[in-house]
Amino acid sequence: MSTTQAVARGGAVEAASRRRSLLERVIASDYLVLALTVVYVAAMWFVVPEMVARDTLLDILAAMMPLLVVAIGQTFVLIVAGIDLSAPAVLAGASVVGASMMTGDGGFALATGVPVLVALVAFVAFGLLVGAFNGFCVTRLGMPAFIVTLTTMMFFSGFALFYTASLTDDGSSFGDLPARFVVIGEGTFHGVPYSVLVAGAVMAAAHLTLTRTVFGQWLYAIGRNPRAAGISGVPVRRAVTWAFVISGVCAAISAILYTGKLETGTPVLGQRILLDIVGGAVIGGVSLFGGKGRVTHTLYGVLFLTVVDKGLQLLGLELASVLTIKGLVILFAAALDALRHRLSLRA
Repeated sequence: MSTTQAVARGGAVEAASRRRSLLERVIASDYLVLALTVVYVAAMWFVVPEMVARDTLLDILAAMMPLLVVAIGQTFVLIVAGIDLSAPAVLAGASVVGASMMTGDGGFALATGVPVLVALVAFVAFGLLVGAFNGFCVTRLGMPAFIVTLTTMMFFSGFALFYTASLTDDGSSFGDLPARFVVIGEGTFHGVPYSVLVAGAVMAAAHLTLTRTVFGQWLYAIGRNPRAAGISGVPVRRAVTWAFVISGVCAAISAILYTGKLETGTPVLGQRILLDIVGGAVIGGVSLFGGKGRVTHTLYGVLFLTVVDKGLQLLGLELASVLTIKGLVILFAAALDALRHRLSLRA
């Protein structure tokens, strides 16, 4: 090989290396999903101008707030390399239990004089108990999180249906909820929806917990290597249990927002959003392999998923087509997460 050919070949290899390095930086970027969201909205703008209309943007905001709250809870579990499939059942169970406390049609807490307060406590308590049960089974009984939360999802989904059928005439839902509760899902405070305020408070608390507390450091350490974390003095069982508790409580808070928005407690609440809950976090960059993720990542992922969903609806696609496309998007996100994981191991 001549000197000229060697130099040319070396230059080509160097150029390919630079391109590969650039691609890896793009894939690993925290803002990749945010950039894709902007590109998607810009592309849809030419097809359906309503995509950037004020009412459409408000619909997107209203739709993403409850989903963001429950996805933040999922983020805590994913960081410790777990998964919580029971979130939709917590949404449904908390919705009917909380609504049954304050419904004008014989609510259990009407006699207390503060039925809305009692109902809010019931919402949160339901999520807390389910999360604690999941955490106990995973950490104390050594059961896989996938099996535990899949089982609790099936059980509490059935419980929500049975509970509603036992206490209502039509067996479908609890209506006639107090206006003071409904305002949480539909009302505004000085022009800002209460759902945005609630989701913002949850997001801020979660961000501070993960970035500024010892507990947050424990979660990341467990996700990266639970055995090494345990040797270092991290209370692995207790931390993982609390991750599931936080997930359950976030699902319950989300149930409050959804129930207030729908003005009814229904046992089928959240029936179709399991993939959205997990996908919203994973699309944003929270790793399925554990040890990586931020609340802002979840925000970006939920925003992207909600924008895609709204855009497909504006195109007039049928539900089956929307679910198929969203499923492909989430599958692509999972594949991208696997690629990121491989790149991080190689670094």
